[in-house]
Amino acid sequence: MARRILTLNQISLKGLERLPREGYEVASEFAHPDAILLRSHKLQAADIAESVLAIGRAGAGVNNIPVADCTQRGIPVFNSPGANANAVKELVAAGLLLGSRGVVDGLEYVQGLAQITDAAELNKTLEANKKHFKGNELRGKTLGVVGLGAIGSLVADMALTLGMEVIGYDPALSVDAAWRLSSQVRKADSLAVLFARSDYVTLHLPALESTRGLINAELLGAMPAHACLLNFARQEIVDEAALLVALENKQLRKYIADFPSPALIGCKNALLMPHIGASTDEAEDNCAIMAADQLRDFLENGNIRNAVNFPSLQLERAGGCRLAVTNHNVPKILGSVLSILAELDINVIDMLNKSRDNIAYNLIDMDICPAEASLSSMRALEGVINVRVIP
Repeated sequence: MARRILTLNQISLKGLERLPREGYEVASEFAHPDAILLRSHKLQAADIAESVLAIGRAGAGVNNIPVADCTQRGIPVFNSPGANANAVKELVAAGLLLGSRGVVDGLEYVQGLAQITDAAELNKTLEANKKHFKGNELRGKTLGVVGLGAIGSLVADMALTLGMEVIGYDPALSVDAAWRLSSQVRKADSLAVLFARSDYVTLHLPALESTRGLINAELLGAMPAHACLLNFARQEIVDEAALLVALENKQLRKYIADFPSPALIGCKNALLMPHIGASTDEAEDNCAIMAADQLRDFLENGNIRNAVNFPSLQLERAGGCRLAVTNHNVPKILGSVLSILAELDINVIDMLNKSRDNIAYNLIDMDICPAEASLSSMRALEGVINVRVIP
């Protein structure tokens, strides 16, 4: 029987091609889908059918998905970290240049010269007024990078190639991210130090309770008056009221962001883009391919890569039948599941168990599949969330 994938946004064809027609049905309407694949669609908990086993987000952020509800139901939520990193990095490069040179004002000025039809007069006018759009070079300036994950590390490397000094801050830096990072990136001991020493600060953090309003009046006040703040991460990270005060009082020279808001539109020193950080054909393809591959591996093998609410776990198939068990992270549950298999004289060929926060996830390869009555006994165990047989 084909697995059914419900798409709630237009998904790149290159991603959908990763789900072969002989094993998958993909449509924008299904009564009982096996999985959901989306981009920015705002998904409500009530809209997730009982049949849903997993959700894939073709993008990095998952604030449009009710992750906590999915976790309670044992539904892994996959995202696509790093798939759009290059697209965002390139837009940050554009933001740095727009923040350092009088490009925007210069373009607007030239568009207002349509009444001059004589080339010599136009050239004379431009030469007389170009001094109003003079800027500064990036080379030799200091860039502070807050968040050194997939995007932040690329931005740091890009800034180094431009001849900038780079300071980084990320208290949650992973081992993999640390290996990716250039040794030329200096470490800041605190956000306050980074803001005080930077000519430009760029943000690359997720929107979490701990990061909402993180960039506050105190940090903005620590920046040099000539400094620029770039936000291509999430709007909620910056305290908007404090930002407006800093711009009005010229504590901050420019705010360059991908998140317009009514309060910021029209603000002279704010350069706002219409949330286009990941809006490239390449990024959309990469995100869709990653999301589709992860959903397929989970549905066919139970493997988990890049889930925001489940542990990462991959187990090579050892033949026979595979059991995927999700449970609350408390003692004795796995032992009870194995006891049921032992009573049935079912041999366990291979297994792997990992946990993350309050969730534990187990893959168990067996020589034969348990009968439905035995599976029901497993599902009835206190603490078990769901049990799935993967032939």
